[in-house]
Amino acid sequence: MLELLKELCRLNGVSGAEDPVRNFIQTQAQPYADSLRSDALGNLIVFKRGKKSTENKLLLAAHMDEVALIVTYITEDGYLKFSPVGGIDPRVLFGRGVFVGEKQLPGVIGSMPVHLLEKDDLKKIPDFEKLYIDIGASNAEEAAQVVQPGDIAYFDSVFVPFGERRIKAKALDDRAGCAVLLEMIESDLPYDLDFAFTVQEEVGLRGAGAAAYQLNPDYAIVVETTTAADIAGVQPHKRVCALGKGAVVSFMDRSTLYDRKLYDFAFSLAERKNIRCQSKTLVAGGNDAGAIHKSRGGVKTITVSVPCRYLHSPSCVIEEGDLYDAADLVRALAQSFANDSVD
Repeated sequence: MLELLKELCRLNGVSGAEDPVRNFIQTQAQPYADSLRSDALGNLIVFKRGKKSTENKLLLAAHMDEVALIVTYITEDGYLKFSPVGGIDPRVLFGRGVFVGEKQLPGVIGSMPVHLLEKDDLKKIPDFEKLYIDIGASNAEEAAQVVQPGDIAYFDSVFVPFGERRIKAKALDDRAGCAVLLEMIESDLPYDLDFAFTVQEEVGLRGAGAAAYQLNPDYAIVVETTTAADIAGVQPHKRVCALGKGAVVSFMDRSTLYDRKLYDFAFSLAERKNIRCQSKTLVAGGNDAGAIHKSRGGVKTITVSVPCRYLHSPSCVIEEGDLYDAADLVRALAQSFANDSVD
């Protein structure tokens, strides 16, 4: 799975331009899938026949898009003004390298030098209006020859081992979920399953709603990453989850109040299967479950996540064992939901 994840994180696929990711997943899934199709929004819908048909129609979903930056204006001096695509904290951007546009021009994110800031500004969180991308252009005319408003700037980041059992990369949200689903597609399944690799999650869960409406499942499992704040200075009750403690199951976030029966069942199943599992202990964030669970007449939905430090930054960090725990729990839940054995 790690090689799949490495290849997925190498690809660029901002919300609304997920084509490279979708093309890769389609190529990987093609030999194993019974059917593949893309819908009008760009979701990739995959059906894989298992050894048995299911009592319940089950959907597994992970989103393909990542956060990035979009160029909005070129200044007279040749600097690029930009806005975020998805939720990005501007504090993670200072001095970061990016690649801009189809030509993948190297750039650096800058702002007013700290020694020139007013005293009050030193205490404020900078906003995007005060940031720019420097691509080495001398003026607007020079910059406009290689960059246009609407071009995307992606983080310059490399997939690397981090410590003994961890990984650092961009776009782990949610290429980790995509890798889990792809590995399932490439394996023998006990039951028929539908998979949706969704688009535009980072800008409002847009693809997931369309995918769920088309497939009309009885159950859905959303495979995600979620913020791990197990870092220095954070009080235990605000850490959300922690690396090295297994898959994360949510009881509530900002887009979904999860079915309590499914939440409890996930933990009892994890205990029986000897899979490490932890709660998401802060009501924060949201994911494709927010759109899926409201589709048509409603869908029983659960989210299984991989804990991830520094989410939506160039340097996301996950632990390998947590990724495998999430994959194992998703498999076990899928078999239980498909067989209607939730108790």
